[in-house]
Amino acid sequence: MKLNITVIPGDGIGPEIIAEAKKVLDKVCDLYGHEISYKEVLMGGCSIDAYGKPLTDETIEAARSADAVLMGSIGGNTQTSPWYKLEPHLRPEAGLLGLRKALSLFANLRPAYLYPELKEACPLKEEMADRGFDMLIMRELTGGLYFGERSTKEVDGEMTAVDTLIYKESEIRRIAIKAFEVARKRRKSVISVDKANVLDSSRLWRKVVEEVRKDYPDVELSHMLVDNCAMQLVRDPAQFDVVLTENMFGDILSDEASMITGSIGMLPSASLNDSSFGLYEPSHGSAPDIAGKDIANPIATVLSAAMMLRYSFNLDKEADSIEEAVRQVLRDGYRTVDLLGAADAGSFKKVGCKEMGDLLVERIAVL
Repeated sequence: MKLNITVIPGDGIGPEIIAEAKKVLDKVCDLYGHEISYKEVLMGGCSIDAYGKPLTDETIEAARSADAVLMGSIGGNTQTSPWYKLEPHLRPEAGLLGLRKALSLFANLRPAYLYPELKEACPLKEEMADRGFDMLIMRELTGGLYFGERSTKEVDGEMTAVDTLIYKESEIRRIAIKAFEVARKRRKSVISVDKANVLDSSRLWRKVVEEVRKDYPDVELSHMLVDNCAMQLVRDPAQFDVVLTENMFGDILSDEASMITGSIGMLPSASLNDSSFGLYEPSHGSAPDIAGKDIANPIATVLSAAMMLRYSFNLDKEADSIEEAVRQVLRDGYRTVDLLGAADAGSFKKVGCKEMGDLLVERIAVL
């Protein structure tokens, strides 16, 4: 198979972690007999520096013409970077929002899995870490508060800001269908998260999700208010399989879920549209404070590449080989600095970004 990938290295540690993911992909394609080609484009802060805006038409077209997009990270230090002195629509993150909208990437999949080898890095009680957890947060990505109309203006003598939260029935239905389809391939459980005791948008969300579940009688559905879900994630994460939720709630909950795995540097993500096309990126940010120091954890980006093989190319064995290589590296005791927070950290082998990539490449094998 020929894989045509548009690559967006981005800002901060983005180019470093993308380089390691490409090394792993090259090894997988070599072993399994696939041909892979990359086209690198700019987006985010580096695009602002080069073109004066975070997302160009050329980048959008390059993404559309590819089979999938693999991205590093975008943005910088919000306190010191000149990018954040610009108007909001010209800042780095506006590029990502614009690309998601342009490509109709409405479904964001963020798995959160606690590797047994990383139990010591989990901040939860020991009995919770021993139980482990394996969940997937299905976040609606192109609607809701982040895409509604907004304004800041003076009203009755004081500055007033307005953000509009809008959801259409069709937007809710299509993300709910994705959630139930994914749940069928996992443990057949969906927990839909909303704020139906307060918000009209959440009451519509719950109504539509209930309608969709009629087509999936084999999948268990329950509802949970977002504040309770935030508590349950740290109280008993093992109860979750597929978590279905709207844009802003998903943004917050997925970051919380990532941290209880021990490090946000371990969490991949996929953003999909109605076809097999997707954008794949790590869940973490650009970490500008460690950029260029060869200490970033590339595993989230490598696992994002595995998700790309699985969801955009239907190459399950190839994806499995990457995931197994990650497990082997962790079993062998190798850790990047973000995974060395446990008291017995001295028993592990500290490695940098490039060495972690090399170790993963060494362990890629045909399954």
